[in-house]
Amino acid sequence: MSPPVPDTLLNRELGILEFQRRVLAQAEDPRVPLLERLRFLCIFASNLDEFFEVRVAGLKEQIRASSTQRSPDGMTPRQQFRAVAETAHALVARQYALFNEAIIPALAEQGIHFIRRTRWSEAQAAWIRDYFFRELMPVLTPVGLDPSHPFPRVLNKSLNFAVELSGRDAFGRNSGAAVVQAPRALPRVIRMPEEIAGCEYGFVFLSSILHAHVGELFTGMAVQGCYQFRVTRNSDLFVDDEETKNLRQALQGELPQRNFGAAVRLEVADNCSPAMAAFLLEQFELDAEDLYQERGPVNLVRLMQVPDWVDRPDLKFAPFLPSLPARLAKDEDIFAQIRKGDILLHHPFESFQPVIDFIEQAAADPHVVAIRQTVYRTGTDSQLMQALIRAAQSGKEVTVVVELLARFDEEANINWAAKLEEVGAHVVYGVVGHKTHAKLALVIRREEGALKRYAHLGTGNYHARTARLYTDFGLLTCDDAVTADVGSLFTQITGLGKAGKLKRLWQSPFTLHSEVVAAIKHEAELAAAGKPAAIIAKMNALLEPQVIAALYAASQAGVKIDLVVRGVCALRPGIPGLSEHIRVRSVVGRFLEHTRIFYFRNGGDEKVYLSSADWMDRNFFRRIETGFPILNPKLRKRVIAEGLKPYLRDNVQAWEMQPDGSYRRRAKRGAKAYCAQSELLALLGKPKK
Repeated sequence: MSPPVPDTLLNRELGILEFQRRVLAQAEDPRVPLLERLRFLCIFASNLDEFFEVRVAGLKEQIRASSTQRSPDGMTPRQQFRAVAETAHALVARQYALFNEAIIPALAEQGIHFIRRTRWSEAQAAWIRDYFFRELMPVLTPVGLDPSHPFPRVLNKSLNFAVELSGRDAFGRNSGAAVVQAPRALPRVIRMPEEIAGCEYGFVFLSSILHAHVGELFTGMAVQGCYQFRVTRNSDLFVDDEETKNLRQALQGELPQRNFGAAVRLEVADNCSPAMAAFLLEQFELDAEDLYQERGPVNLVRLMQVPDWVDRPDLKFAPFLPSLPARLAKDEDIFAQIRKGDILLHHPFESFQPVIDFIEQAAADPHVVAIRQTVYRTGTDSQLMQALIRAAQSGKEVTVVVELLARFDEEANINWAAKLEEVGAHVVYGVVGHKTHAKLALVIRREEGALKRYAHLGTGNYHARTARLYTDFGLLTCDDAVTADVGSLFTQITGLGKAGKLKRLWQSPFTLHSEVVAAIKHEAELAAAGKPAAIIAKMNALLEPQVIAALYAASQAGVKIDLVVRGVCALRPGIPGLSEHIRVRSVVGRFLEHTRIFYFRNGGDEKVYLSSADWMDRNFFRRIETGFPILNPKLRKRVIAEGLKPYLRDNVQAWEMQPDGSYRRRAKRGAKAYCAQSELLALLGKPKK
């Protein structure tokens, strides 16, 4: 099947920014609790940082290399960059307008004040002055710019101040400019004592304190201007898989350089003088379109902790306790319960604790002889990793496939790999050229003189914190065919040899793509023959051209296709003669939608697969991924009832994609409000008392 022509595809970079627009809309939505709106504003800022560090950095690399390669939608790197810059500037302006004109005033109405420098009382000014001399001045290093003090190396995303000066210092020098870097250890928001603030929660920005007292750093000189700035750098790590003999050592050498990659964006305060903005752009070798002038703190991400500091439950999402499946709540022997039948876990509505128990019990069980697990993201303080360490110390065969190239988690994964190796675990780093993104754990237990396999397969990472924030499914099973496939996968990753044929699992880079395309084509054939045919798929991203071409062909054959794509989608829905039977929606809410579910009507004999993979080129061809079937009919119905139908019904947090790639909130049209995540919380979760 030939891939679709460019005008039937949408641009990836602009699609990512459309998703960020939907995240920002959560911060704008008055139905969202106020402190959660602030948190969404910070999430938007963090997402935009990563977009520049990776996606914009990649476009700039292509432009620098004079690449003429066009994106699947037909745009050159330069065209993409210009479109991205225009959209990003508009989004940033909207972000700061929301912060200044809606969030800050609404917080003030609730007694939560960010006290601006122009409104400090005498008592507040005195407290801030004391704070400056006690906490800030001893750790600040002003750098006057002259031939012996060149422009300093500025860390990625660090807060800095450009200072315009007049007069001469003790040595008769006057370059007219200096840079002050705010140490990363300093908080960007400081809470005042209640008696000084005059309210329960009074905060002051570090930037305001430094602006007020920056003159103390330049005795005898006059400060003409002081401007916040922040530079975002290319943060992709370059490791040549073919040349590197020790991937861990190579990464350890690369990580410190991440903070000093090529600059891709310059943020400055909106009061920055044109001369200083031009000077900073020159220092970072950036152009005017790389400049973002912002009405407020240039590092909004660092406000992420404020909702946690403020004890106002009425301004936050209601807390809840994830539930346990009834079988696991009654019996502490998880292996006995798995033997009774497969167990489905739906996070965060159901607890992640059974997954931890699965590994911890395996580590302590004298009948367990081996444990194997993949690690993509797991956190710096992981009970699972500690359990694997204990298992290795007790003499069990422990094999851990650690993906060292999990972006922004490289350091944590390197540290866990070293700790595991120290206690005798077998640690491998996957396959050269292919990230290990599959979420698999295998326990081998001796029972009645024979070895029995137990497995956990998931759509999300082995990360207890994100399991409370992301929606994911996990399956605990001892099905012989499934667990044998999982065992074969581990052997394939850790050893050498040709890929064996798997009985139940679909696997990238070998069969997942072909199986997905074949299943889509089969639905088209059924529809053409007048038989029941439908596709429902839920994922984070849809970009792969051949899959999109197959979906277009299925739509033309009359297959009803519903796609729930959280993030970027290159497919154009609703185009007559091409995709009129395809609907695409995105759900953005309290929890990050992370499940990957593939449903095929299959003439009435429904097939449901869960997967670690999105429908993207990288997941199909450059990663080790799995798709696993839900074989138990009751659990299959659960996945459909909990993972798909609520999202098709949602009219509160759902956005409908238009043929041009824009999104509109799904209209209620007189229907009762229905929020998928809230309904699932009510169904599976328990209110926290």
